[in-house]
Amino acid sequence: MLTRAPLPPPPPPAVSLQPARPVMVAAATPLALPTSSPALPLRGISPVAARPISHRPAPARSILLLSPPHAAAAASRPPADDVPDGDSTHLLAVPVPMDPAAAAQDAAVAKQVTEVAVAPRPPERDFAGTPYVPVYVMLPLGVVNGSGEVVDADELVGQLRVLKAAGVDGVMVDCWWGNVEAHRPQEYNWTGYKRLFQMIRELKLKLQVVMSFHECGGNVGDDVSIPLPHWVTEIGRSNPDIYFTDRAGRRNTECLSWGIDKERVLQGRTAVEVYFDFMRSFRVEFDDYFEDGIISEIEIGLGACGELRYPSYPAKHGWKYPGIGEFQCYDRYLQKNLRRAAEARGHTIWARGPDNAGHYNSEPNLTGFFCDGGDYDSYYGRFFLNWYSQMLVDHADRVLMLARLAFEGSNIAVKVSGVHWWYKTASHAAELTAGFYNPCNRDGYAPIAAVLKKYDAALNFTCVELRTMDQHEVYPEAFADPEGLVWQVLNAAWDAGIQVASENALPCYDRDGFNKILENAKPLNDPDGRHLFGFTYLRLSKVLFERPNFFEFERFVKRMHGEAVLDLQA
Repeated sequence: MLTRAPLPPPPPPAVSLQPARPVMVAAATPLALPTSSPALPLRGISPVAARPISHRPAPARSILLLSPPHAAAAASRPPADDVPDGDSTHLLAVPVPMDPAAAAQDAAVAKQVTEVAVAPRPPERDFAGTPYVPVYVMLPLGVVNGSGEVVDADELVGQLRVLKAAGVDGVMVDCWWGNVEAHRPQEYNWTGYKRLFQMIRELKLKLQVVMSFHECGGNVGDDVSIPLPHWVTEIGRSNPDIYFTDRAGRRNTECLSWGIDKERVLQGRTAVEVYFDFMRSFRVEFDDYFEDGIISEIEIGLGACGELRYPSYPAKHGWKYPGIGEFQCYDRYLQKNLRRAAEARGHTIWARGPDNAGHYNSEPNLTGFFCDGGDYDSYYGRFFLNWYSQMLVDHADRVLMLARLAFEGSNIAVKVSGVHWWYKTASHAAELTAGFYNPCNRDGYAPIAAVLKKYDAALNFTCVELRTMDQHEVYPEAFADPEGLVWQVLNAAWDAGIQVASENALPCYDRDGFNKILENAKPLNDPDGRHLFGFTYLRLSKVLFERPNFFEFERFVKRMHGEAVLDLQA
């Protein structure tokens, strides 16, 4: 019988292990950038956690980057014992006699706490002379609007110039299917992207372009709404089975079901034909950018959030971290495929989804399917999970075959989400519902690496900045292990002989988060010298350009490029 990973020990007392941080009197001073317009909205990200673990402020030394007015404000602050008069604060200022022995004991405890609080950082690796890993920055998801215009173009140019001066290699841009082919089939409006790409070309930056065949809106970080093309949603009103569907019959309009990949339900075309026509139009329209090497990579959207996965944990249906999610195979097209698979196996009774797999926010041990020794490891469970995960691999196979035809001679990539919660349990329930058949006794990422290898596609993996200890401190009940997952996926890809890139899953501005990315990008003492071939930073925003944050980011870029920095923590 499979055994569940042991419960972690109780968390330690709530004592901060972070170095002393500066007390900011006002917001950190941003770099000199155009500020005439509001910040651009952020592109949707996969909700891999409920809060940004790496959103901590920059270390205390970056207070030196504050402008003189902020420094003066900090210097003029009254001392801590200058408590103004008031009902409660006045009482805090009244000295209270204390027993000498008790005072000595409290002083000793305070000294121990202080020593823990100011514990030095671990030594930093010196990445000088290590391989050059290009760094790209994702542009905001709404940088080109539905009218085909570049939003706040002047401000964007200023930001891009700062990124170029910091050594950034290029930017990533989403080309939204819902904007480009919005109104009628095979009528494409690339106007806004032409202007944007010209701006990027003039700044001598490279381009990673995402073929975004999903909607924007409804996920964590989705600040704009970009639905699927209007003509597609009209078809969906009369035939909602074109969308992924959960056991309760709820439709997810974020992307099209893989069940219609070969069904002519989109005004005479199959889904993969629609994707191919879109990609071919892009390749023809921007031919000179390919020929000049400005476009360095095309990332092919293959599912929810542009990632190769089922939409198993949608916030719009009430999912919250760290829920296990639900299987998304109840549209009539996938159900028809499941019936054929069960009949071919000789067990027609297996032509169904599991009825004991819980709901979006269940825990594995509270379900009959995912608990230790549960039905996921029964004959039926193994059949169903094999079929469910094979649908994911087959979809990747079909779309990548056409992508390779459309983008012959160009670099293509696929993004795979980092579903790290419940990784330390036997069933890996959240991965199973997302389509990754990766329980503790099976490698679920090797088949994905194999299909990418077949079409010479790179693997782009998320969550490389997350630390397992942070996850355990905030959500010990999630049994998460992002570091273990990253190690498994990167090695599965490297063993298959494909290139690996990565991106952060959550906003990251602190040195600890950047150091974690560097460690994953260039593994220490790897006998084969393997390393990431690229990293894409999520994301361009005004917060990034605040002086302490940008100081850390620029330092990170230099180290990714193998350059020396002078302030390494010894």
